[in-house]
Amino acid sequence: METVSNPIEKTCFQLLEKAIHSEATDIHFVPTSEGYDVTIRKHALFSKIGHFPHTLGSRLISFYKFLSSLDISEHRRPQSGSFHRSFSEHNFSFRVSTIPSIQSRESVAIRVQKHDKIVPLQKLCSNPEWSSQLSQAAAYKQGLFLVTGPTGSGKTTTLYSLTAHCVKELERHVISLEDPVENNHSHLLQIQVNERSGITYSAGLKAILRHSPDVIMIGEIRDAETAKIAVEAALTGHLVLSTIHAKDPVGCLYRLMDLGVHLEELRQTIIAISAQRLITRHSGETAAIFEILQDPYIEQATEAISKGERFSVPNERKIDTQLAFLESQALNVVE
Repeated sequence: METVSNPIEKTCFQLLEKAIHSEATDIHFVPTSEGYDVTIRKHALFSKIGHFPHTLGSRLISFYKFLSSLDISEHRRPQSGSFHRSFSEHNFSFRVSTIPSIQSRESVAIRVQKHDKIVPLQKLCSNPEWSSQLSQAAAYKQGLFLVTGPTGSGKTTTLYSLTAHCVKELERHVISLEDPVENNHSHLLQIQVNERSGITYSAGLKAILRHSPDVIMIGEIRDAETAKIAVEAALTGHLVLSTIHAKDPVGCLYRLMDLGVHLEELRQTIIAISAQRLITRHSGETAAIFEILQDPYIEQATEAISKGERFSVPNERKIDTQLAFLESQALNVVE
């Protein structure tokens, strides 16, 4: 990073460097009655790294908004943007999101992401069986593969690991459609949703299909339109990877039905659903545990739903059972 002399710029970049050095994923500016508390988040844990008076904190926030091409004079409505910066010869993306709080003071969250950071499936999974199951699902020529889990559970990391596997190991053409692009990756052709420019999910997908992709990654299924697009893409002969919020894999099926996807469409498209949580091993390394729903369980689950019955996977495969066991072994579970 180049040397800067302006004290505001210097402080802003020092905070970014501190977050990167701590391997944090987020920086938060939280307004208080005394000023602004600055915290960083690593997995689900928050640590305070600074406190600034209101005047200085507002100037720091304005500089981050300037870097992100946001309206510096606007304090009453939410804004979001991003900027890129190099630290120690590594490129990083910083996604900035602002929301107004009382007394027109803004709260700011900055997502920190390193470009081209890929975790191999073998290293991502704490059990080799799970990496084998994920690899098998990624080998399908078409269908819908969903990843679920709470915020901060590593869903996006898993998606990027799967796309890297498809490109490097399976030699497939992968295009992503994201809102926004979470991280820059050279192995992907990444398209960002931008409704003001006419790039909606629907228009973006049509454009992607003209580029003959083998695999389409959709950042997140969050509404009925996106769910419909993901199913249609899977039905047209593509492998579609995406994330969705639900408690567990079976819950994903009900969530998709709530979004207007018919049960028969689920039967024809779903190839695997994976729920995940993060754990910290005794060595200090972070890995993920999974509950993966594949055939014959997918078929059994859809059959049970069609009869109005509740389907449940074997207890030993449930992620809650695995979490309870790991906590009994004194492993740290990242919630």
